Amino acid sequence: MEQTDITSLIPIVITLVLSLATRNVVIGLFAGVLSGVAMLTGMFSELNPLDTFGTMVKGYLVPQLTDSYNAGVIMLLVFIGGFVALMEKSGGGVAFAKRVTQWVSNKCQAQLSAWLGGIVIFFSDLGTPLIVGPVFRPLFDKLKLSRQKLAFIIDSTSSPVAILIPFIGWGVYIMSLIQKEFTALNVNMSDWDAFIGAIPFQFYAFLAIFIVPLVSVKGLDFGPMAKAERDCQAGINSGVNNESLNPFSHKNAKASFVWAPLLVMLVVLCAMLVPQGFPFQKVAGSSFRAALSSAYFFAAITLISLMAYYGVRKLSDGVSVYLKGMGNMMPVAIILVLAWALSTVGKELGAAAYIAEQAQSGFPYWLVPAVAFLLSAIISFATGSSWGTFAIMMPLVIPTAIAIDAPLLVAIGAVLSGGLFGDHCSPISETTILSSTGAGCDQFEHFKTQLPYALMNGSIALISFVVAGFTGSSWVVLGALVAQLILVTLLAKRDASKNASSEVQSQVPESKPQQA
Repeated sequence: MEQTDITSLIPIVITLVLSLATRNVVIGLFAGVLSGVAMLTGMFSELNPLDTFGTMVKGYLVPQLTDSYNAGVIMLLVFIGGFVALMEKSGGGVAFAKRVTQWVSNKCQAQLSAWLGGIVIFFSDLGTPLIVGPVFRPLFDKLKLSRQKLAFIIDSTSSPVAILIPFIGWGVYIMSLIQKEFTALNVNMSDWDAFIGAIPFQFYAFLAIFIVPLVSVKGLDFGPMAKAERDCQAGINSGVNNESLNPFSHKNAKASFVWAPLLVMLVVLCAMLVPQGFPFQKVAGSSFRAALSSAYFFAAITLISLMAYYGVRKLSDGVSVYLKGMGNMMPVAIILVLAWALSTVGKELGAAAYIAEQAQSGFPYWLVPAVAFLLSAIISFATGSSWGTFAIMMPLVIPTAIAIDAPLLVAIGAVLSGGLFGDHCSPISETTILSSTGAGCDQFEHFKTQLPYALMNGSIALISFVVAGFTGSSWVVLGALVAQLILVTLLAKRDASKNASSEVQSQVPESKPQQA
C-alpha cells in the first residue's frame, strides 16, 4: 500500500511530537512505527491493538534483526561497547592525562592539554568528560582557571571529535542510518564513502573543536565565560560543584593502556583490509565491519591482559567489565532497530515520495542543507539526543536531497551538524550533564557560559550551509573558521572594553556637596 498524500507523514509527526513531549526518542520511534503499521494494515478502523503489535514485531522489527547488514552493525556496536567500557574502567585514561599534565606550567598550556586529552581519548564521547575532567580539575584550580572553562573544553572535544571518526560507535551508527536510505533509494554510493565525503561539511563539529585553541592561545573569552574567568582570578569560582564524580584510577595503571590497544586495533585492521586493497580500493561493507569487529576484540584482549599483568584487574574482572559494556549498547540497538523499522514503514506509506514531490514543486535545492540543519538543531535541543535526531532526520533529508538534486553530502553534514549544535545548546543533553559533572562544575553554569559560543558557532554553520548548498564546495569550512576567528576577536574586544569602562566608573569617587 503506497500513498502519496499528507497522511503518509502521520507516523513521522507522531514520532516527532512524542519525542519532543517525552524527551525520549525511543517512545517517539516506537509510537511512530506502531501507528505506521496500523495504517498499512488497515487496523486503525478495526481497533485491534494485539494484531497490530504482532504484525509490527513479525513484519517490521524481526526482519531488521535478521537482515545481514543490520546484524553486522549491531554486532560491531556490541564489540565497541565492550572495548569502551574497558577503556573507561582501566585507569589508563587517567594515567595518560596525568602524564600530559606533568609538562604544564601556565594557563594556555593547561587549556591546550585538556583539549588534546579530549581529542586523543576519542573512543567514547560519554567517557571522555569523566576521564579528562577530573584529572585536569586540580591543575585548573591551581592556575586559577574556572571550572566552567574546563567543562566547555571537554564538551567541545567529546561529541565534536567522536562524530568525525568513522570506526567508533558514532560513525558506525550514522553509517547504518545512511545505508538504510541508500538501499531503499538504490543509491550507488557506499555508506563509508558518504560518511567520509560528508566530513568536510560537518561545519559545527570543526567550529566547536577549533574554538578552544583560538580562545586559549589568544585569551579571547567573552560573555558569561569571561566573567567566570575574571571571578576565578579574583578567587571566586561560582561554578564549583563538589558532588562531581571521579573516574576509575589505579596506582598501577599505565598510559600504555590507551595507546597499546589502539595500536593493536590498527595492526589488525591493516592486516585484514590492506590485502583487499584498502584504503585505495573499495572494500565490501561486510568485510570492513568484520575487520573492525576483529580489531576491537583483539584490542580488548590486549587491554584485559595488560590490566591483569600490572595487577589493575583480575582476568575475570576484566571479562566482566567487557561483557557489561557489551550490554550497555542495548539502548543504541533499540533505537537503531526502531529507526530502521520506521524508515521501512515510511517507504511503504510513501512518505519519502510525498516529501520529495512537495520539495520538487518549488523548494530551492540550495536551501535543503540549511533547513536540515535548523530542524535537526531544534529536535536535538528539545530532546537532548543527537543520536535520536539523526534517526528521525536521515530518512527525511536523504530522499529529499536526492529528489531535487540538492548536494547530498552537504545535506548529510547538515543533519549531523544540526544534531550536534542542538545537543550542545541543550541543558538536558547527556554530554552537557557529563561535561559539567566531569569538570566539577555546576550544570547551569556550564550551560550558561557555553551557550554564547555555541550560538555563535551555530550561526556561522547555518550561513556556511547556505553557501555550501549553492556551491557544494568543501572549502566553505575554511571560510567558516576564518569567520569564527574574526567574530571571536571582535566579541572578546567588545567584552574587554565594556569591562574596562565599568571598572573605571566604579573607581570614580562620588562628588561631595560643597560647604557653604
